[in-house]
Amino acid sequence: MSKRHIEQCIRESLELYFKDLRDVEPHSMYEMMMNVVERPLLEVVMQKCEGNQSKAAEWLGINRNTLRRKLVDHKLIK
Repeated sequence: MSKRHIEQCIRESLELYFKDLRDVEPHSMYEMMMNVVERPLLEVVMQKCEGNQSKAAEWLGINRNTLRRKLVDHKLIK
């Protein structure tokens, strides 16, 4: 799957989101999207890295401490 395909999936989901709103104006969309995308991203990467946080942080391009904080924030670890 290419980056372009992922972007298209997001666009289609956003179009459905706006359609479902039925003319109600959205708010805090940025925060909502970051939360909606971040959790599954972390779950899948951690699974693919077999729980290795150092490797996952490297794949994600973030600091290991940042990854750990995000995992705790999303209640993926204690």
